[in-house]
Amino acid sequence: MQKLTDQDPQTQSTDLIAGNIAQLKVLFPEAFTEGKVDFDVLKQLLGGVVDEREEKYGLNWHGKRRARQIALTPSTGTLRPCPEESVDWDTTQNLMIEGDNLEVLKLLQKSYAGKVKLIYIDPPYNTGKDFVYPDNFQDNIKNYLELTGQIEGGKKISSNTEASGRFHTDWLNMMYPRLKLAKNLLSDDGVFLASIDDNEIEHLLQLLNEVFGEECFIATLVWEKKKKGAFLSGDVTNIKEYVVAYAKRSSLFSGLIGEIARETETYPVSKLLIRAEGGQYKKGLPVISKKKTT
Repeated sequence: MQKLTDQDPQTQSTDLIAGNIAQLKVLFPEAFTEGKVDFDVLKQLLGGVVDEREEKYGLNWHGKRRARQIALTPSTGTLRPCPEESVDWDTTQNLMIEGDNLEVLKLLQKSYAGKVKLIYIDPPYNTGKDFVYPDNFQDNIKNYLELTGQIEGGKKISSNTEASGRFHTDWLNMMYPRLKLAKNLLSDDGVFLASIDDNEIEHLLQLLNEVFGEECFIATLVWEKKKKGAFLSGDVTNIKEYVVAYAKRSSLFSGLIGEIARETETYPVSKLLIRAEGGQYKKGLPVISKKKTT
């Protein structure tokens, strides 16, 4: 018979604090930084007012607190049916909603929170042009530089003024509240997919790690958008884009990965994205560049 010590799990009661923290992380993954609770962020998520302070490790930008608050602010609108503009209104099982996506995501919370199996989004890739969204997050160049401490009183005080950061700020402020609301709609075994290219792939992954939690990352799927670049181009031509995948709850993720056989070899592909005919592997299908086991 094995002798038990005071370090063995059998001789210890249930760790209630660890259980509470685990449940808290499921509800508010963005309140955790490097495995620890950020109580200021948690306080804001619960509706409290947080004083300005130095942020901890993570992706930070001007307007992040406001973007978080926007996601928590309820909408006063409503969704109105349009039978006269619809096809087979009385018998259809499909629904298309037209409207500002931030407001629509808020309005869907009451009826569809925790009920959606799959969300796929194709957001702006942020190629350098300004966004036109009613969120009112947009700053002009001068205001952006002043808010980020690069100029003061109209005079440049930084040796590395970076106006292009404004476009990342606009994009992050637009995406953040929408990602938080989309996550709320997913069922516990639901999956979130988003298309993106090289312009914002790094920021999107950091955003989703904060919103969903790093442990919920599934894979970055890479797909070939064209066969070859332009011969006359002086730049390196990008022939690929990405689809990033996250699970609502990593412990309940049932798997997206299947295989397609081609002669004697098999290729791992996403079941959601298979478009092969007759079971044959086709060039250009998404392939997995990285997968975290759960």
